[in-house]
Amino acid sequence: MAESGNGSPIYGRRVYPLDAHELSEEQIAVAFAMTSRRPEPFDEIARQVSQEKAAEFHERWVLGYGHASVAEHAVVHLAVENVSRLACDTLEDNRLASYTEKSSRYQVMPEDYFYSPRELDGQPDLARLYDETCRRLFKDYRGLIDGFMEHLQQAVPRGERERRQTYNMRLRRIATDNCRAVLPAALLTNVGVTANARVLEHAISKLLSSELTEEQDLGLDLRQQARDITPTLIKYAEPNPYLAGMPAAQRALPREYLPEIPAGLHHSEGGGEDSPASGPSLTASPEPEVRLVHWDRQAEEKLAAALLYRQSDRGYDRIWQRVSEMPPEERRDIVNRCVAGLGPHDAPAREFELVDYTFEFLMDYGAYREFKRHRMMTYVPQPLTVAHRYRVPDLLVEAGLGGMFQEAVGSAEEACREVRHHSPVAAQYLVTHAHYRRVLAKMNLRECYHLFKLRTSDLAHFSIRQPVLQAMKLAMEVHPELFRHLRLRDYPDWWPFPQSG
Repeated sequence: MAESGNGSPIYGRRVYPLDAHELSEEQIAVAFAMTSRRPEPFDEIARQVSQEKAAEFHERWVLGYGHASVAEHAVVHLAVENVSRLACDTLEDNRLASYTEKSSRYQVMPEDYFYSPRELDGQPDLARLYDETCRRLFKDYRGLIDGFMEHLQQAVPRGERERRQTYNMRLRRIATDNCRAVLPAALLTNVGVTANARVLEHAISKLLSSELTEEQDLGLDLRQQARDITPTLIKYAEPNPYLAGMPAAQRALPREYLPEIPAGLHHSEGGGEDSPASGPSLTASPEPEVRLVHWDRQAEEKLAAALLYRQSDRGYDRIWQRVSEMPPEERRDIVNRCVAGLGPHDAPAREFELVDYTFEFLMDYGAYREFKRHRMMTYVPQPLTVAHRYRVPDLLVEAGLGGMFQEAVGSAEEACREVRHHSPVAAQYLVTHAHYRRVLAKMNLRECYHLFKLRTSDLAHFSIRQPVLQAMKLAMEVHPELFRHLRLRDYPDWWPFPQSG
């Protein structure tokens, strides 16, 4: 404690870590939680908190009284290895956690590196078909890489000062990046997970409630390991009957309410919050496609009102009335003055979150796995299927390997349809990364700035860049002024505004 010039006591700022080597995650969570009821500094509280007291505290306050936010102070790091890409999607479907996954862009996958679902136990013929199909896909994957490397060595010159090893690594990355599209969702992966105990408990409950046996088993493993670190905070991670019953309930709805609507989409005219916007036809297609299905007709008014509200003392209804009466030029002046200084790495203000866009994407599974990393938006994927065709990477066609790729994917489609008769959920494992998936995604204007800036760059993966470019163009067509100040690394040819550096 120090004294100010007039003799009144002041408290000096302290910023310090609580040592995770000396304290368990549960003890740290208690030390932080107790500050609401105790005046001592955190480190003094921590010295008084034994493991037994921590467990007693969590039993009473977290579990007994429902103060679940305390569990957010306990952080768990878990290494998860050899799970399928399909199961990994569900594990990673939690906004407030961090994941780093093994990349198939930089590594060549072993020939037997795939998951065999227990749903096919007791079905020897289907299990054999599944195994043979996966092994063929991995064999063809290796063959495609070898053939593509031969093509690249002829087509891509080695730099004057480029070492042979560096050159080969560069070509290998191009080859693996394109040829991995033939691999199935059964492909195994490793992922590092960092989450607080509250998020992890929900993630475990979701896995335990899954229709897939692999995901249930993964949930059990995660729960056991997490309980060793935070035994009381993960104590009641159990299957959730509501989550478990949702897939069956939702599958029944289309049969009841959409019996006459074919699988292809039908479009309505119009736009705005309550009606679908017109857009290009979205059918099974060799190219990814995007539709803007809902957008906000009062976007400029909402954004201008929010920007005025921040530093005002007026009520929102009065500000809204004033903004509604403004000519468009005044509203745009408000917006422009608040984003004119936006730097290339800056995020726009939170006020941008009040404007929403809903897109429907038809993108390949590989692109979807990049897209879902933007977890703050709301995305609703349909099950993996072979019904919407697939994308053949352009470079493979140029290398004369398109036919080999299509034969491999065709074998996966046939096996997928066979397995689907017995187990639709297990059939998803045979869907390749090249197959298209439908995804409904709602994102606000602030999220659009982040997504468009990151995924339209020339450095972005080609499979995700094309659909995001389409989405950006659709959003700009309805609200060009709201994207005037969007700073991009690489601007498309159709960009309507002067490019900022």
